[in-house]
Amino acid sequence: MKHTFYSLLPLFLLLDLVIPFLLAPTYPGYRHTRQVMSVLGNRSAPFHTVYTLWLLFLGTAILLTCAQLCPLLWDRSGGLSLALAAILIIYALGGCILSGLFPVSETKAMETLSAKIHGFGSVLGFLALTFAPLVVALFYFKGRQTGLALCALACFLLALVFFVLFVMADKPRFAHTVIAWEGLWQRLTLLFMYLPLALLCVRGVQ
Repeated sequence: MKHTFYSLLPLFLLLDLVIPFLLAPTYPGYRHTRQVMSVLGNRSAPFHTVYTLWLLFLGTAILLTCAQLCPLLWDRSGGLSLALAAILIIYALGGCILSGLFPVSETKAMETLSAKIHGFGSVLGFLALTFAPLVVALFYFKGRQTGLALCALACFLLALVFFVLFVMADKPRFAHTVIAWEGLWQRLTLLFMYLPLALLCVRGVQ
């Protein structure tokens, strides 16, 4: 049981991408390409409690993983270990736990205190997690594992591109273009943020 969450984190990250596809059919009119995943947690969604509980669980799992994984990385690089710990903690608290406790409205409008807290937490969490692939890449470069480092670096660059598209998606000037597909950009951003973390959990400090 020593490394339970450490070894299971790749599964949890995969579930974070899959669960919206399982819940969406219960929410008439929901579109994966156009709407962000957190819309499934608004109080109008039939199974909003399920998605809220999932975010709280995922945040807790990431914090437990951080407590197990980062000390294993310390011997190779204390600085990178601290950087990864900070990233995971910010994402777990802001992007998961705060986002779960304070749901967004159906339209993502910042009209309520809950929506504002959700928006602040999710933006902070996403910004932090964007740099997780870069930290993983530096960790592998430091260990002279060039192939793994380049894979993580490619994920960082792709995550950065999709994150920029995600931020641009709700701008009025892009309303009738493919850039407006913020749901798609969010999922692709998370995918490339998650992949290096999953790789690190699978391989550890090998």
